[in-house]
Amino acid sequence: MTATIVPLADIDPALIEDLLDRAFGEGRQARTAYRVREGMNWLPALSFAALDEEDYLVGSIQVWPVALTDPRGRRHPLLMVGPVAVVPHLQGTGYGRALMAAMAGAIDPAAALPQVLVGDPEYYERFGFIAAPAAGWSLPGPYDQRRLLVRADNPAVLPEKGMIGPWLG
Repeated sequence: MTATIVPLADIDPALIEDLLDRAFGEGRQARTAYRVREGMNWLPALSFAALDEEDYLVGSIQVWPVALTDPRGRRHPLLMVGPVAVVPHLQGTGYGRALMAAMAGAIDPAAALPQVLVGDPEYYERFGFIAAPAAGWSLPGPYDQRRLLVRADNPAVLPEKGMIGPWLG
């Protein structure tokens, strides 16, 4: 695998949508993660594309501003990672790892917000994502609780309960 990682903002939006359809199917917009990000734009500084040796788009990662609203109504900013997409015939060849590394490397360690995603724990734990801190969190739609994962420098400071939704400033 030889990947060139470029800012996702440099890629034609129609190509990104085609990639996402190929990776997740055409019904992907009905997923709960889309409700969490509703009305928001992905963050250009943290979102990347993977190009193959022939400069074809083969993968992408998007990061979105979201918030965890605790039971007292306080909003805690988070970064929602995903979708992390790789064309089906190249999944498992390292493009996803390269995209995750690019995203993690772009986060300012002095001001890192906790990151949350909905994904396979067996895959994302290698990047430091765990389920335990999010055990009392919920999403605005159906999801598998074990797939709600978080990565934070100090997960002990995160609220134990809350609802994740768009960051509305």
